[in-house]
Amino acid sequence: MDQLLDFSPVFDNLDLILAGFWATVRLAAVTAILSLIFGTFLTALRVSPVAVLARTGSFVVNLLRNTPLTLLLAICILAINDELKVTLSDTETVNRYWWGVLGLSIYTGAFVSEALRSGINTVPIGQAEAARSIGLTFMQSLRMIILPQAFRAVIAPLGSVMIAMIKNTTVVGAVAYGYEAAAVMKEMFDDMGASIPVFLGIAAGYLVLTLPTGFFFGWLAKRMAVAR
Repeated sequence: MDQLLDFSPVFDNLDLILAGFWATVRLAAVTAILSLIFGTFLTALRVSPVAVLARTGSFVVNLLRNTPLTLLLAICILAINDELKVTLSDTETVNRYWWGVLGLSIYTGAFVSEALRSGINTVPIGQAEAARSIGLTFMQSLRMIILPQAFRAVIAPLGSVMIAMIKNTTVVGAVAYGYEAAAVMKEMFDDMGASIPVFLGIAAGYLVLTLPTGFFFGWLAKRMAVAR
């Protein structure tokens, strides 16, 4: 019982754990940027006046949302990288990192797109009609009028998507990039056996990442709320 409650492995391996969480932060930060870009692109497709583009965007979003992240990462690593030999870097570690980022970004981007589409639905139809009446094209009205309002309306849901993405980095660590925090925990368990203190230490680390993220997006949503 005393061994199970011994926190010395956490303090003895603190540098390794902190390095794992720093890898998690880097992974999450790059994924957040790429998923926002990809999600915005998918949203533009879904609301496009061209029927083929709108149907394509909806199909891609529904496909990605209903595909397990583990399967998507396995396709990136095992099929595209290992079998087809499509590499993103000459260094194997960097290559697997970028494939993990790409898979997680594509997956998260589908949820970003769904949140943005709901935000676009909150923009009064008169806004788009006014944009057309002054000669703006679809892309101009989307970029300058509709999307800025949509982003402000869905800051809180986007925060939930980002928190889920941070937690999903554990799947990337298991399948693709074995250097983030969850992979460090597995390595420690392999070396020392299962340990409740190590598990609690890693769990507390994820809370340190996710709780401030939730508070920040909650504050930002109130600060940027659109008055109706």
